[in-house]
Amino acid sequence: MDINGMAAVVTGGASGLGKATAQMLAEHGAKVAIFDLNEGAGRATAEALGGIFIAANIADDASVTAGLEAAERAHGVARILVNCAGIAPAVKTVGKNNEPHPLDSFVKTVTVNLIGSFNAIAKFSARLAAADEIDGERGVIVNTASVAAYDGQIGQAAYGASKGGVVGMTLPIARDLAQHKIRVMTIAPGIFLTPMLESFPQTVQDALGAQVPHPSRLGKPTEYAQLVESIIRNPMLNGEVIRLDGAIRMTPR
Repeated sequence: MDINGMAAVVTGGASGLGKATAQMLAEHGAKVAIFDLNEGAGRATAEALGGIFIAANIADDASVTAGLEAAERAHGVARILVNCAGIAPAVKTVGKNNEPHPLDSFVKTVTVNLIGSFNAIAKFSARLAAADEIDGERGVIVNTASVAAYDGQIGQAAYGASKGGVVGMTLPIARDLAQHKIRVMTIAPGIFLTPMLESFPQTVQDALGAQVPHPSRLGKPTEYAQLVESIIRNPMLNGEVIRLDGAIRMTPR
């Protein structure tokens, strides 16, 4: 699918992987709507890209519906959805003083990362299904999982479960949406230089990057965005999860 002129929605587009993706889409002529809860950063990013910002909670039914309606009024029916919104708490199954993992923390992580992603997918797809085809397809969805779906570390039970769910639903959703000519792909990034990692001391960043076999450094958000571009443009990429990780396999800690 050609990106130029297409309406696109990027969840979590105010920073990190989502921001880099929104920038890439705008540079290639897409009309970008950023969904995020960080209003300051979201508005600034959208303004810089000539797009729009919508304060949307992907885990909330009404919020996503309203957000997609607003995006469609501004740009027309969205053909591209990139799900980057997510949270990454670090909590052990049994913590200090033998306290169990707080259930509300586990539920919140799964709600945002897995249920929120599905919520955006279902509502986006329902609107897109009635649109005309363009060169044999209607649109493309790209989700964000993590290598934690396969080799989650200590403290990543909730995060690994949520991202494992994203991996697990990729193929069935692609099969569901095949009749509507909508492709579905997922990227599972390794260790990337997101705002959270940027807050770490340089020595810590270097140590994390050294764990990557090749290239031995942290991934760049622009490299994630580059893969999103390739997925959008290649019509045979569908129903698959791509690890974007420099061949890393995470150790327990």
